[in-house]
Amino acid sequence: MNRRIGIVITALMIAGILTVHGAFSQSSGQLERKAIKLPTKFVNAPFSDGILFGDELYLAGRIGIDAKTGKVPEKIEDEIKLLLDGEKDVLAQAGMTMDDLAYVQVFCTDLSLFEKFNPIYKTYFTKDYPARAFIGAGSLLAGGHFELQAIAGKHQYLVGVKDGKP
Repeated sequence: MNRRIGIVITALMIAGILTVHGAFSQSSGQLERKAIKLPTKFVNAPFSDGILFGDELYLAGRIGIDAKTGKVPEKIEDEIKLLLDGEKDVLAQAGMTMDDLAYVQVFCTDLSLFEKFNPIYKTYFTKDYPARAFIGAGSLLAGGHFELQAIAGKHQYLVGVKDGKP
């Protein structure tokens, strides 16, 4: 009987050692980090247009600047379109679309422009809108009225999910 107990204890100890060794020898699973940089940059400052970290994209603040003039257009609607088209360009570099946006922050120098922003903004989406904050700001670079920053995620992990349920 004592011999059997000794064999069982020895087997359990070996199994425990192998389990612990296996747990510590696994890869760290670090996520890849990739900078997204568009060829046109209107502000000479040390930042990337976005950082792709695993399946998440963190988009830097962006202003609707006209690439031809280097200035914000006079028409608010044109500024909004340039702003959102710029976001689309950054998302495309990461293999994403506007529908991959999960959270958006819009900074605006005049909150009365909220009603002009929304009709254009909603045309850029084909699915549900992302969560969003529309925040008043004192002033923005280059005389812009809007600055947008966002977080997006690839939807591959949602395959097989319907109505929020697996």
